[in-house]
Parts: sequence; C-alpha cells; structure tokens
Amino acid sequence: MMKKSPPQNLSRRSFLKLAGGTAAAAAFGGYVLPRTFGKTLQPTAVSVANAADPEPDLFFAGTDGWISLPATPAIAPFHPDDLAPAPFDAYIFGFRNITGLDAAQIGQQKNKAQHNAPLFWTQQDVPFRLKLTNLGLALRPDLVDAHTLHWHGFRNVIPFFDGEPSGSISVPIGREFTYIFNSHDPGTYMYHCHVEDVEHVHMGMTGLVFVRPAQDGNTSWYPSGKYVYNDGDGSTGFDREFAMFLSEFWAEAHWADSHIQLPEWSDYHADFAMLNGRVYPDTIAPNGSIDPFNPVHDINGDLIPTPGYEHLQYQPLSSLVNCNAGERVLLRFANLGFMQSAMTTSGIKMHVVGKDATLLRGRDGTDHSYFTNTVSIGAGESAEAIFVAPPYQGPGPYDTYYLYNRAYTRSSNLSTGGAGGQMTEIHVYPAGTLGAQMVPNT
Repeated sequence: MMKKSPPQNLSRRSFLKLAGGTAAAAAFGGYVLPRTFGKTLQPTAVSVANAADPEPDLFFAGTDGWISLPATPAIAPFHPDDLAPAPFDAYIFGFRNITGLDAAQIGQQKNKAQHNAPLFWTQQDVPFRLKLTNLGLALRPDLVDAHTLHWHGFRNVIPFFDGEPSGSISVPIGREFTYIFNSHDPGTYMYHCHVEDVEHVHMGMTGLVFVRPAQDGNTSWYPSGKYVYNDGDGSTGFDREFAMFLSEFWAEAHWADSHIQLPEWSDYHADFAMLNGRVYPDTIAPNGSIDPFNPVHDINGDLIPTPGYEHLQYQPLSSLVNCNAGERVLLRFANLGFMQSAMTTSGIKMHVVGKDATLLRGRDGTDHSYFTNTVSIGAGESAEAIFVAPPYQGPGPYDTYYLYNRAYTRSSNLSTGGAGGQMTEIHVYPAGTLGAQMVPNT
C-alpha cells in the first residue's frame, strides 16, 4: 500500500516565507523557498541555498572595553573612571574585527572592544557578507542586550538585514548572524548598533563604511583609477583617502554604565569631541592594525599596541593625513555624534563633491559641487571633500596644515583652554616622496 503525501495547501506562514524569499532573490539571485514549493518553483536555488554558507568577508564581535582620553579636564567622579585598568580611563561598548580568529581566540576578546568600530569598505553591486557575534559585556553581566549592525543611510536594504531590531534580526549573547549587503550606491556611510540605540551609539558601537564605485579601476579618466563616485569624467578621482569619523563622549554616561547607574539622557552634554575615536594630539599618533581584510593580532587574538602608544591599543585608527605635493586627497567625513560640526582646513580649499552618499550633480548633469574651507556636517550626515595638496615650501621634511572643528570647544576637548578634541594635521611632503597608498588612512 502506498503512503499518500499530505495536501500541499498554501498556509499564511508559507505565503509570508515565499514573499520574503522573493525579496531576497531580487537582491542576491537565490533564496530558500518553503518546502511546499521547493520542487515546483526553484529546485536549483533550493539546492544552492542548502549548501554550506559562504565564508563571510568580515567577522565582527560586539562587547565592552576600555579606551584612553586625556586626564584633563578631570570631571569628578566620572572621568577618569576609577574602575579603569591602566593605561585606560574610560568605559565603552564597541565592536571588534575578529576575522580569521579561532574559537578559543574569539572567546578571549570579551571586554576588548575598540573605538571607533573597525573601518571597512565594499564594492558597488558585489554582495558583501558580514558576520556578527555577541560576546556579552564583561563588566556588566547583568545587561543582556542583543546587538545589531545597522548601516545608516543605506538605500533599498532588505528589512531582514537592516539591523533595526523591531523589523529585523537582533543577535543575543552567544549567538551569531550574517548580514548580506548588495551595495548599489557608492558613497560614505556609517554603521551602528540599533538596540538601545541612543545608549549603544553613544557608548561607541559606531563606525564608518564606504562603497567604492563600479567606475574604480578605469585609468582613462584619472591616473590612479580611484574615484568617489561614477562621475563619468574623472572629476571625483583621487590619489589618497582618509576617513574622518566624528563622535562625542559624555563622561557621566560612560561612568554610569560601568558603575551600574542610569544616566538621564535628556541631560546629555559632551565632554570630549572625538575624531576616529581619539582626541588631539592622539589623533596624529600612528595607526595600530587597521586593514580590516588583513588584521594583525597577537597569539591570543588581541590588538597589538604600537610601542609608546599602549594607551591607544583599542583606538587604532589615526587621523593624520600624509600626502605628496600636488596629489588629490579625499576626506570622507561622517558624523554620529549628536552635535553639528564644521570641519575646517587652514590654508587649503576643499572641493565638496558628495553629500550623504550622493554625487553633487543634478539629474540634468548640473554641477552642484562647491569649494570651501569649512564643511558643515550635522548628526547622521556624511560628506566627501577633495583637496589638492599645495606645493611643498620647506625647509622641514614636510609642511603642516591643520584640519579641525571650527567650533572651538570641540577642537579643544570642549574646555576653554588647551588643545585637543576634533583636530588633526595634514603633512605635505615633496612630490614623489611617499609611495602609493594601499589602505585608507595610511
């Protein structure tokens, strides 16, 4: 006697699965169908989808950690934090790049978050996979928050991968999830955790990401073959690029999280203004390991501090701009603080070519780019500006120019005196001195 198969009715659950799968197929060319429709509609896609998942391009972990900020101005009792292990003084939440680490090494990265989160980039129309795991918080095991990775400003994202927790996936402690992005629009973006977003963003779960245009590699318009956008004429071509991520630090909020207290967020006021997770003069200190696709770790998987800069072990991204005279230098600004910034170059004009991942050119081809020495960037905004490095004057090894927040208290550690905060230097060497740039911010 032959056993009959149960009726294959279209349930509401099956219909919703089919609709979600169709959306995924539109972006990525394959999807998992409900078992009900597997043989009927797309057996090949089901076979491919059921195979082992491809390796992610990057693997990040969410956890807590410690960083270093200037001891002055002291903000008793909030800064320096009396719980901080030397040489650090400030508590954060953050992400770490754990690509290539084994399970034992990954387990040792709890409480070793970095700020800012790792800089990374993708290529237009090339699917990109980023796996996220949640290691939990070493100092606050009572907090069992999930984490997500939300790509701020990303267009046409599938809700499943958006990272906004009420409409997509959150990653609980001890679990992992792979986000898949297919970036159709080049430009500069930000990413951050979207769980308890005011707290998690301010605590440091933020970073800068950009999308390279399909035009990249075409040397007929600009010799380097590097472009900000698909301009069709080389007008956004550049030789070197530097990410400039703006954020802020409210000492009371960070202290409250380390001391099991609850800040009143409506009382927010920033005590430090940060550029790539540091304040001047640390902004011009050397990089740590910053290449996301070739990370360098010690035997335990931890970040390796630069000798003499051990306090910056978990703040690896320098803001120092090094270039040769005559080169076109791209500055990628992104602001995930809560205040407007006015980034200014002294003695150098910037050509603002893009805003919020959009080429400043009208649909009819009208050029809306402009020249300025100050770029205003509101909270949640990004901008791309290119400058031509001026002729070398000498007599030293390089000429120095300054890039700083024109709001003085945000370039001076938000205090009334002294230097610090959102400021860095531009070093212009004689033409031909520096070799080609291989990784941003080097």
